[in-house]
Amino acid sequence: MPPLAIRAYTATTALGRGRQAQAEALQSRRGGLRRNDFGEGDRLDCWIGRVDGLEQEALPAALAQWECRNNRLAWMALQQDGLMQAIDAAIQRHGAERVAVVVGTSTSSIGASEEAYTRLTGKGEARRFPPDLDRPGIHTPHSLGAFVQQATGLQGPCVTIATACSSSAKVFAQAARLIESGLADAALVGGVDTLCGSVLFGFNALQLVSTEPCRPFDATRVGLSLGEAGGFAVLERNDAEHPAPLQLRGYGESSDAHHMSAPHPEGLGARLAMRDALARAGIGADEVGYLNLHGTATPANDSIEAKAVASMFPPQLHASSTKGWTGHTLGAAGIVESVIALLALENGLLPGILNSDTPDPACGPQIRFDNAQGDIRFAMNNSFGFGGNNASLVFGRA
Repeated sequence: MPPLAIRAYTATTALGRGRQAQAEALQSRRGGLRRNDFGEGDRLDCWIGRVDGLEQEALPAALAQWECRNNRLAWMALQQDGLMQAIDAAIQRHGAERVAVVVGTSTSSIGASEEAYTRLTGKGEARRFPPDLDRPGIHTPHSLGAFVQQATGLQGPCVTIATACSSSAKVFAQAARLIESGLADAALVGGVDTLCGSVLFGFNALQLVSTEPCRPFDATRVGLSLGEAGGFAVLERNDAEHPAPLQLRGYGESSDAHHMSAPHPEGLGARLAMRDALARAGIGADEVGYLNLHGTATPANDSIEAKAVASMFPPQLHASSTKGWTGHTLGAAGIVESVIALLALENGLLPGILNSDTPDPACGPQIRFDNAQGDIRFAMNNSFGFGGNNASLVFGRA
């Protein structure tokens, strides 16, 4: 595929706001997980990656109809790393109607819907949401996409992707197709997911939540830690007049259709997604310097992903999961971990794995617990969702 220029990129997580906060935390191996302090009443005994200051964040008055936790985090993330200036520059070059919005989310604004149902007013057929939450737009899966489009003034195609934990990795693929087909000249891509009861208690019902900070690829891992995050990137056609040092070079997508919440036992879909991403990038597996793994710290996911990686990549690959730093940010995981892959290209920091210290003999030599420094040309990101919905991305330095 023709490379796409990455004009700006950012992430806001439990580690802090913007790229520098992510890079400093990774470098110092400072994690963002805390014992669960989210919500009222009974709380799950677990650890979470919560974004500080989100409760004090306020949307501008012109965007008040979109008020909810998820959109507040989206607004916070949009203000970081010169992203809004990059959006304005894309509008100047192409026109607002030629810049697409493609965002991913797993639960969108469902936290607001939960609150609305707990505060229903009236009785019988007269029951309805309380006035402050009687805003239909925030109770749809497209709440995030519609909010971001209005907040940025972009007028091109607007798509919200909800494919569980691969959502904000697949946005890169969808944006590439929109640009290649001529439906857009540039795209704002990203993803946002926030903590809510459906997330915490839903994953706990699946017996996937750990009562300790998650330990990806550790022999004693027992489950994941949930988190919240938001992030964005601006993509456009690469051209000589406006060179960009970082590029999207390839993407691969697949669907196992094996099980609702478990990956294919041989990692078939994972291998297909990684293979296609490498093929679109036009590179071999031995040219990848860093691979950010999906690595949720659940027993099945990690061993199967490691098996798929070992079947394709040489032993010298540096591969790791960064969910020990941020928690599993669900629909935002794709953009957050793409930002980490881009940081590896930009500053050479190859993160290891936080909290883990006992290698699993079932996992190959590609899995690295310690940080490293390296001058790399290509980095990859894996994001795999429920139902076997897989996405892999290849980023490169120009």
